[in-house]
Amino acid sequence: MAFKFKFRGPRLGTKLAMMGLALLVIPWFSYLQLVEMERLLIQGQSQAQLLTAEGISTLFNGREDLFNDLPVNVEDFEPLYALPLQSTIRLDGDADDWGDDAQNAYLQFGSSVGTSDGDFSLLLGERAEYLYVHMRVQDQAIIYRDSEYLRLDNADHIRLNFIRTDGADGRVSLVFQETNVITGFSMDEQWRYSDTGNADNRIQGVLKKTPEADGFFAEFRIPLDLLGSRTFFGMTFVDIDDSVAREVVSTTQTLPPTEKQNFNLVVLRTPEVRKIVQGLGYAGARISVIDSQQRVRAEAGSIQTDADSDDEQGWFPSATGWFNSVRPRLHQLITGESLEQTIAGEFTAEEGSAANPADKAIAASLGGVPITLRNRISQNQELILAAHPIVSAEEVIGTVIVEQDIDDILRFQRSALQQVLLLSVLSLFVIFVALLAFAGRLAWRIRNLRREASSAIDARGRLKKSQLLSEMNAGDEIGDLARSVSNMLEKLNQHNTFLESMPRTLRHEINNPLNTLSTSLQNLAEDYPGIDESKYLESAQRGVNRIGSIVQNLADAANLEESLEAEELESIDLDILLSSYTANCSLSHPGVDFAYRGSSKPAHALVSDFRIEQLMDKLIDNAVDFHRRDTPIRVQLDCFRETLQISVANRGPTLTGEVRKSVFDSMVSHRGQENRLHFGLGLYVVRIIAEHHGGAVNALNLQDDTGVVFLVQLPLARSTDLEEQVYRTDTLPPR
Repeated sequence: MAFKFKFRGPRLGTKLAMMGLALLVIPWFSYLQLVEMERLLIQGQSQAQLLTAEGISTLFNGREDLFNDLPVNVEDFEPLYALPLQSTIRLDGDADDWGDDAQNAYLQFGSSVGTSDGDFSLLLGERAEYLYVHMRVQDQAIIYRDSEYLRLDNADHIRLNFIRTDGADGRVSLVFQETNVITGFSMDEQWRYSDTGNADNRIQGVLKKTPEADGFFAEFRIPLDLLGSRTFFGMTFVDIDDSVAREVVSTTQTLPPTEKQNFNLVVLRTPEVRKIVQGLGYAGARISVIDSQQRVRAEAGSIQTDADSDDEQGWFPSATGWFNSVRPRLHQLITGESLEQTIAGEFTAEEGSAANPADKAIAASLGGVPITLRNRISQNQELILAAHPIVSAEEVIGTVIVEQDIDDILRFQRSALQQVLLLSVLSLFVIFVALLAFAGRLAWRIRNLRREASSAIDARGRLKKSQLLSEMNAGDEIGDLARSVSNMLEKLNQHNTFLESMPRTLRHEINNPLNTLSTSLQNLAEDYPGIDESKYLESAQRGVNRIGSIVQNLADAANLEESLEAEELESIDLDILLSSYTANCSLSHPGVDFAYRGSSKPAHALVSDFRIEQLMDKLIDNAVDFHRRDTPIRVQLDCFRETLQISVANRGPTLTGEVRKSVFDSMVSHRGQENRLHFGLGLYVVRIIAEHHGGAVNALNLQDDTGVVFLVQLPLARSTDLEEQVYRTDTLPPR
């Protein structure tokens, strides 16, 4: 057996949506091209920066004297390293703006665990001609300065020791005001009184208590020109716990052991190197000179940070921020790799073991390898780093680092990238919405046309209207389709009208000659007495009768629906009607037994009694023709909720599946050739009458496969679809 598979593709709206999504290929390739352009520009800038770093490094090649200005024996000092700060520090007591490396750069002074009063941790940084200091001090009781005392050593304070530019000893005391402001005073040799009597406004700082209330944070800055060129530096915290006695409880200092020098060595920038580099700096770039011990000796220029930069002007104020926020996800979606992976793939030298790109560049350059790389310092900011070694006598004595903001270099390129993406997204969105709207409108029009075309024909295949109303005036292909369907319906209506009128026409046209023929046969039999026994006359008479029956049945079937529409319905007790009708069947069909069982419940229905009797006539005739001799025909009326069911059952041949599907169709007969007077209209009439009354008919085999039962369902009040798939033989009237 061959099977036909019908492939159902996507619906029209889905196809248009897929077409709209296919347009995403355009911005997809546009972004890839712009990314490649950006990569080439960055490579070009990286090479330019490397050449700049190489040119600057030639100024220091062979100048060992510029890097040997520290004490001859650096190991004799206890160094305090100052971090090169990347951004401006806010004096608020918090170290969250010191950079990622700050947390690992604190030095602990005092006890090893740092839990005793007076213990403190220290962090130094350098930026823009200032030395920044951040301290966390362990102190259960903070004693602020009493303004009524001239002495400055009777409250908690910090002492700074250093050597001034002129070589003299410098002493500064940082005292704490109750407003949590730190004030600096130049002190005498006994650290009691200010030698000037006035505060040094160049020193600024704040005090902030810890969340645990076990101490405080102190953050302040000191001008580098106050400390001198070679920064010999010492710091001491003096702890006082009693606001009344104001006696010193403990002192904790950064001063080295006695076998070393009296001061710490704070490693800062070298002035001579700075003078050389100062004139080389330019906006948006930072040049750093680092010695072989990775200490920053000079720095020029600056890099604009996120906090300092103004928003780029775009189509709307947040265009740049929006682009920067979505770009990492967009980049990964299009290229298949994260933005960090793309940046990491642009390293031009082997990666070292350092923690960040800047350290990698320094390590590689001090190893004698020039290097360029990208450094993503925040979500919205990237740098290009170029490092070139400084060589003296074939030995690397330092390196030059040139850092530049990519956003300054590629500002217009990124603006173009934003515009392309935004235009693409907006255009695609508009096109996509338009396609969806068009698809929705088109699908709605097609559904309306299909709905109206389907409603033009009823469930029985009869034509209800000959013209469509939807899309008749449309000028597109759907309008053409609507007009074609409407023309087809009109022609079909003409054909149906012709077919419906043909039985009446045939009846009129055939009856006259048929009557003449019948009369002639009768006259022939009367004129010739012996001829009535002739087989030829008998055959002719049967033929005339058969033609008359055909014409009558066709006319009755054609006029049935019109007649039903004209009849008035009334409430009738079907139990009484069927009981009387079954009793009369014994008279009209002698020799056939009939049995009837009525309903125990009221069985009133809104029907035409004449049509119900006509329906029963057809069912009884069918049962009589097919029943097995000496078996009764059983009629039964049942009431199921809102449905009445009339059943006519007979013992005899059963129905096959194919017969059950077509038994109620017109002009379909399953009788043998011996019953040629039947034309397949009887059960068709049964269906028409039942459906007109809001009911339905069905034909089933008996449960024991000994016969057939025909079921007619009629509503009591409203139509319900109640159908039993198997008719139990025990519900039949007794035999």
